[in-house]
Amino acid sequence: MKVLEKINENVGQITPYQPGRPIEDVARELGLDPDGIIKLASNESALGVAPSAVEVIKNFAEEAYRYPDGGAYALRQKICQKYNIAEDEVIFGSGSNEILVFLAMTLMGEGKSVVASEKAFVIYKILSKMTGTNFIEVPMKGLTHDLDAMAAAITPETSIVFICNPNNPTGTMVSEAEIDAFMDKVPEDVLVVFDEAYAEICLGDMPDTMKFFRKGRACLVLRTFSKAYGLAGLRVGYGIGPAAIVQALEKPRQPFNTTLIGQLAAAAALDDDAFINDSVETYKAGRELIENFCKQKGLTFERSYANFMLIKTGNGKDVTAALTKESVIVRPMAPYGLDEWIRVSFGKSEENQRFIEALEKVLS
Repeated sequence: MKVLEKINENVGQITPYQPGRPIEDVARELGLDPDGIIKLASNESALGVAPSAVEVIKNFAEEAYRYPDGGAYALRQKICQKYNIAEDEVIFGSGSNEILVFLAMTLMGEGKSVVASEKAFVIYKILSKMTGTNFIEVPMKGLTHDLDAMAAAITPETSIVFICNPNNPTGTMVSEAEIDAFMDKVPEDVLVVFDEAYAEICLGDMPDTMKFFRKGRACLVLRTFSKAYGLAGLRVGYGIGPAAIVQALEKPRQPFNTTLIGQLAAAAALDDDAFINDSVETYKAGRELIENFCKQKGLTFERSYANFMLIKTGNGKDVTAALTKESVIVRPMAPYGLDEWIRVSFGKSEENQRFIEALEKVLS
């Protein structure tokens, strides 16, 4: 079609993000029973939806014909109380991913650069390419952010540095002391974005990064209800930072970008500490089980601080395909340059055991 010749050149060069495959898609393709498939590919909540959110979803289902509150008042109040912040210091998105889009629209573009690790969340690179931004990809130390190298990579054209912590897809984490030292090196005209999608279920000592914006530093902390609270299907995320930065990001935000049910469910889930504690214990048990299996089989793995881990299996694409035929869905890591690795999310104990049995069968 002739109109395709007019597509934005930067957008035309993008390879779309490939999410984990849905159970229904795999079942159709391979002729499998969808009820017998387990999905450990997308770092979703092992325990499902936070119970408090389920009740709200049921109770307000008949209100779904109404437009949501464009300012997300009830959820905003809960977030502000939880973190002791002002109302104009938080912005909401359709998942934290949409806030990354706001950042691209506000602070990226021709003549600017962005700094991130080479194996961090791929959306940073995609948004940079879409906007014609120079994406400075800094090699990791092993599979962990090299914050010293990232600080050294900042140029006068740099507008944003992304720190995904714990990092997706590697599961590694940088400490608060390392972040403190890094922030001492960052110029005042560079925005540091702490992408903390796994903060609430972190399997280690989660650094306090909100202290920086409280001190007036140019930083934004991103959180989501998708991972810890099991609301991935409702798409609610938020960013916390200085009011001036938040208000700049509000400019490209479209009205009603978060749904009525999503806002209400997120507000209810925010108080569900018991669910979070149970989830963390589930992930710790899953990590221990799969790590022990890897040690017994001599498989290299990366110690993770989130609800997933990397395992070196040989050809990750082939192993993923073979596991799929065994009704176990995981993620190959070739898109991140980790051709020999797969990523598996921690599930319930029976799901983790099925993964182990399937992997043992495939590798043998």
